[in-house]
Amino acid sequence: MAAGGGGRVSSGRDLGCVTEVADTLGAVAKQGFDFLCMPIFHPRFKREFFKEPAKSRPGPQTRSDLLLSGRDWNTLIVGKLSDWIKTDSKVSGIRKTSEALEVQFVISGAHHHSEKDFCSYLQYLEYLSQNRPPPNAYEMFAKGYEDYLQSPLQPLMDNLESQTYEVFEKDPVKYSQYQQAVYKCLLDRVPEEEKETNIQVLMVLGAGRGPLVNASLRAAKQAERKIKVYAVEKNPNAVITLEGWRYEEWGSQVTVVSGDMREWKAPEKADIIVSELLGSFGDNELSPECLDGAQHFLKEDGVSIPSEYTSYLAPISSSKLYNEVRACREKDRDPEAQFEMPYVVRLHNFHQLSDPLPCFTFLHPNKDAVIDNNRYICLQYRVDLNTVLHGFAGYFDAVLYKDVTLSICPESHSPGMFSWFPILFPIKQPIPLREGDTVCVRFWRCNNGKKVWYEWAVTSPVCSAIHNPTGRSYTIGL
Repeated sequence: MAAGGGGRVSSGRDLGCVTEVADTLGAVAKQGFDFLCMPIFHPRFKREFFKEPAKSRPGPQTRSDLLLSGRDWNTLIVGKLSDWIKTDSKVSGIRKTSEALEVQFVISGAHHHSEKDFCSYLQYLEYLSQNRPPPNAYEMFAKGYEDYLQSPLQPLMDNLESQTYEVFEKDPVKYSQYQQAVYKCLLDRVPEEEKETNIQVLMVLGAGRGPLVNASLRAAKQAERKIKVYAVEKNPNAVITLEGWRYEEWGSQVTVVSGDMREWKAPEKADIIVSELLGSFGDNELSPECLDGAQHFLKEDGVSIPSEYTSYLAPISSSKLYNEVRACREKDRDPEAQFEMPYVVRLHNFHQLSDPLPCFTFLHPNKDAVIDNNRYICLQYRVDLNTVLHGFAGYFDAVLYKDVTLSICPESHSPGMFSWFPILFPIKQPIPLREGDTVCVRFWRCNNGKKVWYEWAVTSPVCSAIHNPTGRSYTIGL
Protein backbone atom coordinates (compact mmCIF):
# COMPACT_ATOMS: atom_id res chain seq x y z
CA MET A 1 0.00 0.00 0.00
CA ALA A 2 1.19 3.52 -0.77
CA ALA A 3 0.29 7.12 -0.09
CA GLY A 4 1.19 10.17 -2.18
CA GLY A 5 2.79 13.03 -0.31
CA GLY A 6 4.13 16.39 -1.31
CA GLY A 7 7.52 15.07 -2.55
CA ARG A 8 8.26 11.34 -2.58
CA VAL A 9 5.84 8.44 -2.41
CA SER A 10 5.35 6.78 0.99
CA SER A 11 5.22 2.98 0.73
CA GLY A 12 4.28 0.39 3.35
CA ARG A 13 4.51 -3.39 3.72
CA ASP A 14 1.27 -5.29 4.38
CA LEU A 15 1.77 -8.44 6.50
CA GLY A 16 -0.83 -10.95 7.66
CA CYS A 17 0.97 -12.00 10.85
CA VAL A 18 3.50 -10.04 12.89
CA THR A 19 5.04 -11.76 15.91
CA GLU A 20 7.47 -9.06 17.07
CA VAL A 21 6.49 -5.53 16.11
CA ALA A 22 9.81 -3.75 16.64
CA ASP A 23 11.87 -6.40 14.85
CA THR A 24 9.47 -6.58 11.92
CA LEU A 25 9.39 -2.80 11.67
CA GLY A 26 13.16 -2.72 11.45
CA ALA A 27 13.16 -5.44 8.79
CA VAL A 28 10.67 -3.68 6.52
CA ALA A 29 12.57 -0.41 6.97
CA LYS A 30 15.72 -2.11 5.65
CA GLN A 31 13.68 -3.19 2.61
CA GLY A 32 12.91 0.47 1.89
CA PHE A 33 9.40 0.72 3.31
CA ASP A 34 8.13 3.63 5.39
CA PHE A 35 5.40 1.97 7.46
CA LEU A 36 3.98 -1.39 8.41
CA CYS A 37 0.38 -2.54 7.89
CA MET A 38 -0.45 -5.31 10.39
CA PRO A 39 -3.41 -6.91 12.18
CA ILE A 40 -4.68 -5.07 15.23
CA PHE A 41 -4.96 -8.26 17.28
CA HIS A 42 -2.10 -10.63 17.99
CA PRO A 43 -3.13 -14.20 17.01
CA ARG A 44 -2.06 -15.66 20.36
CA PHE A 45 -4.71 -13.54 22.09
CA LYS A 46 -7.51 -14.85 19.91
CA ARG A 47 -10.43 -16.14 22.01
CA GLU A 48 -14.21 -16.13 22.32
CA PHE A 49 -15.87 -13.11 23.85
CA PHE A 50 -19.43 -14.27 24.47
CA LYS A 51 -19.04 -17.72 26.08
CA GLU A 52 -17.70 -18.75 29.42
CA PRO A 53 -15.07 -19.48 30.58
CA ALA A 54 -13.19 -17.66 27.79
CA LYS A 55 -15.39 -14.59 28.18
CA SER A 56 -14.11 -13.97 31.71
CA ARG A 57 -10.52 -15.01 31.14
CA PRO A 58 -8.18 -12.28 32.36
CA GLY A 59 -5.26 -10.90 30.41
CA PRO A 60 -4.64 -8.56 27.49
CA GLN A 61 -6.46 -8.73 24.18
CA THR A 62 -3.50 -7.62 22.11
CA ARG A 63 0.04 -6.31 22.36
CA SER A 64 1.14 -3.69 24.84
CA ASP A 65 1.19 -0.12 23.57
CA LEU A 66 4.58 0.23 25.28
CA LEU A 67 6.26 -1.77 22.52
CA LEU A 68 6.59 1.46 20.51
CA SER A 69 6.48 5.13 21.30
CA GLY A 70 3.22 6.97 20.68
CA ARG A 71 4.81 8.77 17.73
CA ASP A 72 5.87 5.46 16.13
CA TRP A 73 2.39 3.95 16.60
CA ASN A 74 0.89 6.99 14.86
CA THR A 75 3.34 7.30 11.97
CA LEU A 76 4.78 3.82 11.34
CA ILE A 77 1.88 1.43 12.03
CA VAL A 78 -1.38 1.02 10.07
CA GLY A 79 -3.80 -1.33 11.82
CA LYS A 80 -5.95 -3.69 9.80
CA LEU A 81 -8.58 -6.32 10.41
CA SER A 82 -7.39 -9.83 11.32
CA ASP A 83 -8.44 -12.57 8.90
CA TRP A 84 -10.31 -14.41 11.66
CA ILE A 85 -12.56 -11.43 12.42
CA LYS A 86 -15.70 -11.89 10.31
CA THR A 87 -18.66 -9.80 11.44
CA ASP A 88 -20.83 -11.06 8.58
CA SER A 89 -20.04 -14.76 9.10
CA LYS A 90 -22.87 -17.25 8.79
CA VAL A 91 -21.43 -19.07 11.81
CA SER A 92 -23.09 -17.52 14.84
CA GLY A 93 -20.12 -18.01 17.18
CA ILE A 94 -17.61 -16.42 14.83
CA ARG A 95 -19.95 -13.51 14.11
CA LYS A 96 -20.68 -12.77 17.78
CA THR A 97 -17.01 -12.98 18.71
CA SER A 98 -16.13 -10.58 15.90
CA GLU A 99 -18.88 -8.13 16.83
CA ALA A 100 -17.71 -8.07 20.44
CA LEU A 101 -14.30 -6.74 19.37
CA GLU A 102 -15.76 -3.40 18.22
CA VAL A 103 -13.09 -2.73 15.60
CA GLN A 104 -13.35 -0.83 12.33
CA PHE A 105 -12.79 -2.40 8.93
CA VAL A 106 -9.69 -1.68 6.87
CA ILE A 107 -9.63 -2.85 3.25
CA SER A 108 -6.68 -5.14 2.64
CA GLY A 109 -5.37 -7.45 -0.03
CA ALA A 110 -2.98 -10.36 -0.50
CA HIS A 111 0.25 -10.61 -2.49
CA HIS A 112 1.87 -13.55 -4.27
CA HIS A 113 5.39 -12.22 -4.76
CA SER A 114 8.84 -12.87 -3.33
CA GLU A 115 10.74 -10.45 -1.13
CA LYS A 116 12.99 -9.41 -4.03
CA ASP A 117 9.98 -8.38 -6.14
CA PHE A 118 9.17 -5.59 -3.70
CA CYS A 119 12.26 -3.59 -4.68
CA SER A 120 10.94 -3.39 -8.23
CA TYR A 121 7.52 -2.29 -6.97
CA LEU A 122 9.10 0.40 -4.81
CA GLN A 123 11.14 1.71 -7.71
CA TYR A 124 8.05 1.82 -9.91
CA LEU A 125 6.06 3.67 -7.24
CA GLU A 126 8.88 6.21 -6.96
CA TYR A 127 8.87 6.58 -10.74
CA LEU A 128 5.11 7.19 -10.83
CA SER A 129 5.39 9.71 -8.00
CA GLN A 130 8.18 11.67 -9.68
CA ASN A 131 6.42 11.72 -13.06
CA ARG A 132 2.98 12.80 -11.91
CA PRO A 133 1.57 15.68 -13.97
CA PRO A 134 1.80 19.03 -12.18
CA PRO A 135 -1.38 20.07 -10.35
CA ASN A 136 -3.78 22.26 -12.33
CA ALA A 137 -5.12 25.60 -11.13
CA TYR A 138 -8.11 23.97 -9.42
CA GLU A 139 -5.95 21.48 -7.52
CA MET A 140 -3.53 24.22 -6.48
CA PHE A 141 -6.38 26.39 -5.22
CA ALA A 142 -8.10 23.52 -3.41
CA LYS A 143 -4.99 22.30 -1.61
CA GLY A 144 -5.64 22.37 2.12
CA TYR A 145 -9.43 22.64 1.68
CA GLU A 146 -10.02 18.90 1.16
CA ASP A 147 -13.10 17.81 3.18
CA TYR A 148 -13.11 21.19 4.98
CA LEU A 149 -16.73 22.24 5.62
CA GLN A 150 -17.69 25.85 4.90
CA SER A 151 -21.01 27.62 5.27
CA PRO A 152 -22.35 28.78 1.89
CA LEU A 153 -21.99 32.50 1.22
CA GLN A 154 -25.06 34.71 1.57
CA PRO A 155 -24.03 37.78 -0.45
CA LEU A 156 -27.60 39.09 -0.61
CA MET A 157 -27.85 39.26 3.18
CA ASP A 158 -24.18 39.86 4.02
CA ASN A 159 -21.62 42.21 2.53
CA LEU A 160 -18.65 40.17 1.34
CA GLU A 161 -15.16 41.05 2.50
CA SER A 162 -12.54 42.37 0.11
CA GLN A 163 -10.47 39.20 0.57
CA THR A 164 -13.41 37.07 -0.60
CA TYR A 165 -13.75 39.11 -3.77
CA GLU A 166 -10.01 38.84 -4.34
CA VAL A 167 -10.06 35.04 -4.20
CA PHE A 168 -12.81 34.71 -6.80
CA GLU A 169 -11.28 37.34 -9.08
CA LYS A 170 -8.24 35.09 -9.54
CA ASP A 171 -10.29 32.46 -11.36
CA PRO A 172 -8.60 32.08 -14.78
CA VAL A 173 -11.63 30.55 -16.49
CA LYS A 174 -14.86 32.11 -15.25
CA TYR A 175 -14.29 35.66 -16.48
CA SER A 176 -12.87 34.55 -19.83
CA GLN A 177 -16.11 32.59 -20.33
CA TYR A 178 -18.19 35.65 -19.40
CA GLN A 179 -16.13 37.73 -21.83
CA GLN A 180 -16.76 35.19 -24.58
CA ALA A 181 -20.50 35.21 -23.82
CA VAL A 182 -20.76 39.00 -23.99
CA TYR A 183 -18.64 39.03 -27.15
CA LYS A 184 -20.92 36.57 -28.97
CA CYS A 185 -24.04 38.34 -27.72
CA LEU A 186 -22.84 41.72 -29.02
CA LEU A 187 -22.03 40.25 -32.43
CA ASP A 188 -25.53 38.74 -32.61
CA ARG A 189 -27.32 41.90 -31.53
CA VAL A 190 -25.39 44.51 -33.49
CA PRO A 191 -24.91 44.02 -37.26
CA GLU A 192 -21.60 45.10 -38.79
CA GLU A 193 -23.20 48.08 -40.53
CA GLU A 194 -24.57 49.41 -37.21
CA LYS A 195 -21.46 49.02 -35.08
CA GLU A 196 -20.78 52.78 -35.00
CA THR A 197 -24.33 53.89 -34.21
CA ASN A 198 -25.92 51.08 -32.18
CA ILE A 199 -24.90 51.47 -28.53
CA GLN A 200 -25.94 48.50 -26.40
CA VAL A 201 -26.98 49.17 -22.79
CA LEU A 202 -25.34 46.54 -20.58
CA MET A 203 -26.09 46.27 -16.86
CA VAL A 204 -23.83 44.33 -14.52
CA LEU A 205 -25.99 43.27 -11.59
CA GLY A 206 -23.92 42.52 -8.49
CA ALA A 207 -20.77 44.08 -9.91
CA GLY A 208 -18.60 43.34 -6.86
CA ARG A 209 -15.21 44.96 -7.36
CA GLY A 210 -15.60 45.14 -11.13
CA PRO A 211 -14.33 41.94 -12.83
CA LEU A 212 -17.52 41.50 -14.87
CA VAL A 213 -17.40 45.14 -15.94
CA ASN A 214 -13.84 44.68 -17.14
CA ALA A 215 -14.78 41.44 -18.94
CA SER A 216 -17.67 43.22 -20.67
CA LEU A 217 -15.49 46.14 -21.76
CA ARG A 218 -12.88 43.74 -23.14
CA ALA A 219 -15.63 41.86 -25.01
CA ALA A 220 -16.93 45.09 -26.56
CA LYS A 221 -13.43 46.02 -27.69
CA GLN A 222 -12.88 42.53 -29.10
CA ALA A 223 -16.20 42.65 -30.98
CA GLU A 224 -15.67 46.27 -32.10
CA ARG A 225 -19.07 47.21 -30.69
CA LYS A 226 -20.09 50.11 -28.47
CA ILE A 227 -21.65 49.62 -25.05
CA LYS A 228 -22.88 51.76 -22.18
CA VAL A 229 -22.43 50.06 -18.82
CA TYR A 230 -24.29 50.34 -15.52
CA ALA A 231 -22.50 48.66 -12.59
CA VAL A 232 -25.06 47.95 -9.85
CA GLU A 233 -23.74 46.88 -6.43
CA LYS A 234 -25.33 46.94 -2.95
CA ASN A 235 -22.12 46.45 -0.92
CA PRO A 236 -20.94 49.98 -0.01
CA ASN A 237 -17.37 48.78 0.44
CA ALA A 238 -17.25 47.35 -3.08
CA VAL A 239 -18.87 50.51 -4.48
CA ILE A 240 -15.81 52.48 -3.34
CA THR A 241 -13.63 50.20 -5.46
CA LEU A 242 -15.99 50.57 -8.43
CA GLU A 243 -15.85 54.35 -8.15
CA GLY A 244 -12.06 54.11 -8.15
CA TRP A 245 -12.17 52.06 -11.35
CA ARG A 246 -14.50 54.57 -12.97
CA TYR A 247 -12.30 57.51 -12.03
CA GLU A 248 -9.00 55.89 -13.05
CA GLU A 249 -9.89 53.57 -15.94
CA TRP A 250 -13.48 53.41 -17.17
CA GLY A 251 -14.53 57.02 -17.41
CA SER A 252 -18.02 58.07 -18.47
CA GLN A 253 -18.63 54.78 -20.29
CA VAL A 254 -19.54 53.20 -16.93
CA THR A 255 -22.12 54.45 -14.41
CA VAL A 256 -21.75 53.10 -10.88
CA VAL A 257 -25.02 52.54 -9.01
CA SER A 258 -25.04 51.92 -5.25
CA GLY A 259 -28.14 49.96 -4.24
CA ASP A 260 -30.16 46.74 -4.42
CA MET A 261 -30.86 45.70 -8.02
CA ARG A 262 -34.43 44.73 -7.07
CA GLU A 263 -35.24 48.26 -5.86
CA TRP A 264 -33.23 50.32 -8.34
CA LYS A 265 -35.22 52.57 -10.69
CA ALA A 266 -33.25 52.26 -13.91
CA PRO A 267 -33.16 55.40 -16.14
CA GLU A 268 -33.38 53.23 -19.25
CA LYS A 269 -33.93 49.62 -20.20
CA ALA A 270 -31.08 47.21 -20.78
CA ASP A 271 -30.22 45.21 -23.86
CA ILE A 272 -28.06 42.84 -21.83
CA ILE A 273 -27.91 42.08 -18.11
CA VAL A 274 -24.86 40.26 -16.78
CA SER A 275 -24.59 38.71 -13.31
CA GLU A 276 -22.52 36.21 -11.33
CA LEU A 277 -24.99 35.39 -8.55
CA LEU A 278 -24.58 31.63 -8.87
CA GLY A 279 -23.73 29.46 -5.86
CA SER A 280 -22.41 25.92 -5.61
CA PHE A 281 -25.96 24.59 -6.08
CA GLY A 282 -26.78 27.10 -8.80
CA ASP A 283 -29.67 28.90 -7.13
CA ASN A 284 -28.50 28.81 -3.50
CA GLU A 285 -27.27 32.42 -3.52
CA LEU A 286 -30.74 33.50 -4.69
CA SER A 287 -29.93 34.29 -8.30
CA PRO A 288 -33.56 33.49 -9.34
CA GLU A 289 -35.07 35.97 -6.88
CA CYS A 290 -32.54 38.69 -7.73
CA LEU A 291 -32.82 38.39 -11.51
CA ASP A 292 -36.62 38.02 -11.45
CA GLY A 293 -36.77 41.22 -9.39
CA ALA A 294 -34.51 43.05 -11.84
CA GLN A 295 -35.85 41.85 -15.18
CA HIS A 296 -38.43 44.64 -15.32
CA PHE A 297 -35.70 46.94 -16.70
CA LEU A 298 -34.68 44.45 -19.42
CA LYS A 299 -35.98 45.10 -22.93
CA GLU A 300 -38.49 42.66 -24.43
CA ASP A 301 -35.81 41.20 -26.67
CA GLY A 302 -33.12 41.61 -24.01
CA VAL A 303 -30.62 38.92 -23.04
CA SER A 304 -29.63 37.65 -19.62
CA ILE A 305 -26.13 36.26 -19.05
CA PRO A 306 -26.44 33.59 -17.66
CA SER A 307 -29.61 32.54 -19.45
CA GLU A 308 -30.09 29.19 -17.70
CA TYR A 309 -28.67 27.10 -14.87
CA THR A 310 -29.44 23.66 -13.46
CA SER A 311 -28.52 22.05 -10.15
CA TYR A 312 -27.55 18.37 -9.85
CA LEU A 313 -27.51 15.85 -7.02
CA ALA A 314 -25.62 12.59 -6.51
CA PRO A 315 -25.67 10.17 -3.54
CA ILE A 316 -22.31 9.76 -1.80
CA SER A 317 -20.71 7.63 0.86
CA SER A 318 -18.18 9.32 3.15
CA SER A 319 -17.70 8.45 6.82
CA LYS A 320 -15.10 11.23 6.90
CA LEU A 321 -17.59 13.92 5.91
CA TYR A 322 -20.31 12.44 8.12
CA ASN A 323 -18.03 12.71 11.15
CA GLU A 324 -16.98 16.23 10.13
CA VAL A 325 -20.63 17.27 10.07
CA ARG A 326 -21.32 15.55 13.38
CA ALA A 327 -18.45 17.51 14.94
CA CYS A 328 -20.09 20.81 13.91
CA ARG A 329 -22.62 20.57 16.75
CA GLU A 330 -23.23 23.91 18.41
CA LYS A 331 -23.93 24.32 22.09
CA ASP A 332 -27.13 26.38 21.93
CA ARG A 333 -28.77 24.62 18.98
CA ASP A 334 -30.65 21.40 18.44
CA PRO A 335 -28.20 18.45 18.74
CA GLU A 336 -28.84 17.45 15.11
CA ALA A 337 -29.16 20.93 13.57
CA GLN A 338 -25.79 20.53 11.85
CA PHE A 339 -27.28 17.75 9.70
CA GLU A 340 -30.04 20.07 8.44
CA MET A 341 -27.84 22.55 6.59
CA PRO A 342 -25.73 22.38 3.43
CA TYR A 343 -21.96 22.84 3.37
CA VAL A 344 -19.61 23.97 0.62
CA VAL A 345 -16.75 21.47 0.56
CA ARG A 346 -13.92 20.27 -1.64
CA LEU A 347 -14.96 16.61 -1.77
CA HIS A 348 -11.95 14.34 -1.29
CA ASN A 349 -12.52 11.25 0.89
CA PHE A 350 -15.81 10.14 -0.63
CA HIS A 351 -17.35 7.70 -3.07
CA GLN A 352 -20.05 8.80 -5.48
CA LEU A 353 -22.62 6.02 -5.64
CA SER A 354 -24.37 7.00 -8.87
CA ASP A 355 -24.22 9.63 -11.59
CA PRO A 356 -25.62 13.08 -10.75
CA LEU A 357 -29.20 13.77 -11.85
CA PRO A 358 -30.64 17.19 -12.72
CA CYS A 359 -32.56 18.80 -9.88
CA PHE A 360 -33.82 22.39 -10.33
CA THR A 361 -33.62 24.51 -13.51
CA PHE A 362 -34.10 28.28 -13.79
CA LEU A 363 -34.40 30.34 -16.98
CA HIS A 364 -33.77 34.07 -17.44
CA PRO A 365 -35.52 36.21 -18.33
CA ASN A 366 -38.43 34.43 -16.67
CA LYS A 367 -41.42 34.56 -19.02
CA ASP A 368 -43.88 32.81 -16.67
CA ALA A 369 -47.17 34.65 -16.12
CA VAL A 370 -46.87 33.97 -12.38
CA ILE A 371 -43.28 33.73 -11.19
CA ASP A 372 -42.79 30.99 -8.60
CA ASN A 373 -39.33 29.81 -7.60
CA ASN A 374 -40.51 27.08 -5.24
CA ARG A 375 -39.47 23.68 -6.49
CA TYR A 376 -39.96 19.98 -5.72
CA ILE A 377 -38.39 16.91 -7.28
CA CYS A 378 -38.08 13.19 -6.60
CA LEU A 379 -34.84 11.59 -7.79
CA GLN A 380 -34.04 7.88 -8.03
CA TYR A 381 -30.58 6.30 -8.19
CA ARG A 382 -29.59 2.66 -8.67
CA VAL A 383 -26.70 1.55 -6.46
CA ASP A 384 -24.38 -1.16 -7.80
CA LEU A 385 -22.50 -2.15 -4.63
CA ASN A 386 -22.94 -2.74 -0.93
CA THR A 387 -22.22 0.55 0.81
CA VAL A 388 -23.54 3.22 3.18
CA LEU A 389 -25.33 6.44 2.20
CA HIS A 390 -24.12 9.53 4.09
CA GLY A 391 -25.62 12.35 2.05
CA PHE A 392 -25.82 14.01 -1.35
CA ALA A 393 -23.31 16.05 -3.33
CA GLY A 394 -24.67 19.05 -5.20
CA TYR A 395 -23.31 20.59 -8.41
CA PHE A 396 -24.53 22.95 -11.12
CA ASP A 397 -23.97 23.91 -14.71
CA ALA A 398 -24.93 27.15 -16.41
CA VAL A 399 -25.52 28.37 -19.94
CA LEU A 400 -24.08 31.86 -20.15
CA TYR A 401 -25.01 32.46 -23.79
CA LYS A 402 -25.79 29.81 -26.40
CA ASP A 403 -22.79 27.43 -26.41
CA VAL A 404 -20.77 29.31 -23.75
CA THR A 405 -21.13 27.39 -20.48
CA LEU A 406 -19.81 26.94 -16.96
CA SER A 407 -19.95 23.67 -15.01
CA ILE A 408 -18.76 22.12 -11.75
CA CYS A 409 -20.36 18.74 -12.52
CA PRO A 410 -17.68 16.00 -12.37
CA GLU A 411 -18.21 14.84 -15.96
CA SER A 412 -18.28 18.33 -17.51
CA HIS A 413 -16.26 20.46 -15.08
CA SER A 414 -14.90 23.61 -16.72
CA PRO A 415 -11.13 22.93 -16.81
CA GLY A 416 -9.17 25.07 -14.36
CA MET A 417 -12.19 26.84 -12.86
CA PHE A 418 -12.09 27.04 -9.05
CA SER A 419 -14.72 29.64 -8.08
CA TRP A 420 -17.07 26.96 -6.78
CA PHE A 421 -16.60 23.79 -4.73
CA PRO A 422 -19.49 21.26 -4.61
CA ILE A 423 -22.17 21.54 -1.94
CA LEU A 424 -23.00 18.76 0.56
CA PHE A 425 -26.46 17.90 1.87
CA PRO A 426 -25.89 15.47 4.78
CA ILE A 427 -28.39 13.09 6.34
CA LYS A 428 -28.80 12.50 10.08
CA GLN A 429 -28.50 8.73 10.07
CA PRO A 430 -26.31 6.76 7.62
CA ILE A 431 -28.37 4.33 5.55
CA PRO A 432 -26.91 0.88 4.68
CA LEU A 433 -27.37 0.01 1.00
CA ARG A 434 -27.12 -3.28 -0.83
CA GLU A 435 -26.22 -3.90 -4.44
CA GLY A 436 -29.24 -3.30 -6.63
CA ASP A 437 -31.01 -0.98 -4.17
CA THR A 438 -32.75 2.13 -5.46
CA VAL A 439 -32.14 5.31 -3.50
CA CYS A 440 -35.07 7.69 -3.69
CA VAL A 441 -34.61 11.23 -2.38
CA ARG A 442 -37.08 14.10 -2.37
CA PHE A 443 -35.89 17.70 -2.46
CA TRP A 444 -37.83 20.92 -1.93
CA ARG A 445 -36.85 24.54 -2.52
CA CYS A 446 -39.10 26.77 -0.41
CA ASN A 447 -39.66 30.53 -0.42
CA ASN A 448 -41.92 32.42 1.99
CA GLY A 449 -41.15 35.93 0.74
CA LYS A 450 -38.57 36.66 3.45
CA LYS A 451 -36.23 33.71 3.19
CA VAL A 452 -35.44 30.66 1.09
CA TRP A 453 -34.51 27.19 2.32
CA TYR A 454 -34.14 23.57 1.21
CA GLU A 455 -35.77 20.48 2.66
CA TRP A 456 -34.78 16.91 1.83
CA ALA A 457 -35.70 13.36 2.79
CA VAL A 458 -34.73 9.86 1.69
CA THR A 459 -37.78 7.66 1.05
CA SER A 460 -36.14 4.49 -0.32
CA PRO A 461 -34.85 1.90 0.54
CA VAL A 462 -35.87 3.25 3.98
CA CYS A 463 -37.42 6.51 5.06
CA SER A 464 -35.37 9.19 6.79
CA ALA A 465 -36.65 12.22 8.65
CA ILE A 466 -37.42 15.34 6.63
CA HIS A 467 -34.33 17.51 7.05
CA ASN A 468 -34.69 21.24 7.78
CA PRO A 469 -38.54 21.43 7.80
CA THR A 470 -39.81 25.03 7.61
CA GLY A 471 -36.18 26.15 7.51
CA ARG A 472 -35.75 25.56 11.22
CA SER A 473 -31.97 25.04 11.01
CA TYR A 474 -30.89 26.86 7.86
CA THR A 475 -32.32 29.64 5.69
CA ILE A 476 -31.02 32.06 3.06
CA GLY A 477 -32.14 35.63 3.71
CA LEU A 478 -33.84 37.61 0.96
